[in-house]
Amino acid sequence: MASPSLLRFDPAGAFNPQHGLQAHDLAAFVPALERARHEMLQEDERLYESTILPKEKDPLDHGFFEMPEQLLKEQTEIQAIGKAAEKLKTQVDRVVVLGIGGSYMGAKALLDACRKPYFNELSRDVREGNPRIYFEGNNIDNDASQGLLRLLPSGFKPNAPESGWGIVVISKSGETIETAVAFRQYLAALTAACGGDLAKASQLIIPVTGKTGRLAKLSSEIGCKETFPVPDGVGGRFSILSAVGLVPAALMGINITELLQGAAAMNEHFRTAPPDKNVVLQYVGAAHLLETRRGANIRVLSVWSKALESAGLWYDQLLAESLGKRELGATPLTTVNTRDLHSRAQQHQEGKRDKVFTNVIVDKWSEPHLAVGSSKHDQDELNQIAKKTLPDLMSAAIQGTNEAYAEDSRPTMDLHLPKLDAHSLGQFFQMLMIATVVEGRLLGINPYGQPGVQKYKANMKRILGMK
Repeated sequence: MASPSLLRFDPAGAFNPQHGLQAHDLAAFVPALERARHEMLQEDERLYESTILPKEKDPLDHGFFEMPEQLLKEQTEIQAIGKAAEKLKTQVDRVVVLGIGGSYMGAKALLDACRKPYFNELSRDVREGNPRIYFEGNNIDNDASQGLLRLLPSGFKPNAPESGWGIVVISKSGETIETAVAFRQYLAALTAACGGDLAKASQLIIPVTGKTGRLAKLSSEIGCKETFPVPDGVGGRFSILSAVGLVPAALMGINITELLQGAAAMNEHFRTAPPDKNVVLQYVGAAHLLETRRGANIRVLSVWSKALESAGLWYDQLLAESLGKRELGATPLTTVNTRDLHSRAQQHQEGKRDKVFTNVIVDKWSEPHLAVGSSKHDQDELNQIAKKTLPDLMSAAIQGTNEAYAEDSRPTMDLHLPKLDAHSLGQFFQMLMIATVVEGRLLGINPYGQPGVQKYKANMKRILGMK
């Protein structure tokens, strides 16, 4: 069997002398990219094993990088996650994932990208016994939470998983108020659905949390048997390939081994590929130079598949929290095309020249190609393209949009995913996490930690009168 293909990156659309780059710009930038790669692979790795960190490197959540290889080598956690997921699947047909930010965005991205469209609307047989997946604890929206609580079954019936539901709660400390409040409420509802039997309810809950903290303490108190770690040295937005993302992924029926293998393949590529062929370094180099030399400080991730919208939103958080410091860092923006061409294309085509467009293109669609079709009612004049398929139309839209931007010297770049599967998504997530760290090193910004986020949390607690 042939090895899975790697992602492909093509920056050609960013090369134009008036408002973009020239090919020699990237070539001249290679020494800086090599230094940033060396800093991540050598200096960060050495410091990560140290007990004393220089101020500019604290925190150093470098653990995400080698985690895929470590999990694949050890296998213990992968097997435990798989076993726990299979057990819960036999008991319930709905699972509520409680978490916020990096504690849920990766799982939502995996659900949308790797599972069939409208997954929750499909029958249990078509879902191959995998439960419906819902996300809460990512806001404090009263009506949304009430709506989901109303949707969940209120009473379990013996030997009828369709009548049961469970919880995956994800929080390293358990102190994030949105998730903590949601867990309190959904735990009460689950206990009530179990006839008031907390011991029974606790068997339908999988906490993913730190070794210590409020959630770890609560999970132990109520008797949760299956608990998985948020690893030390891995920040929330870099945690998608830990149990934070793997537990929900396993419940969705995604092959988590292939997901990790994709990430490991990207690691190897980043370590060994020369700069002119290195997907990570080429992407970082082009985006960084367009920002610093051309003022393109808005990064538009144009995903040409609805299935990748949540992946784009995951990247928005990754880039914004990692590099949005010291009045630096590009602003990320996800658009879904062709949908958003009808709301944003005017500005993108003729607005300020402060944007670079990265097209994320899926080379092989998952479903059979749907033809336009012939009709005796040809008032829409579509019979002339009756034999064309939706993928044909999408390819024409991508080409046409790139041509329009090129005619006006608007820089574009193309990132190709071989297909929407676990291996490709593992590569995609790992590539963007590595790229974010590399660019942080180029900017002299610590890409880890999010001190700005802590300020709203502290103010919120003060206003609520919490300790």
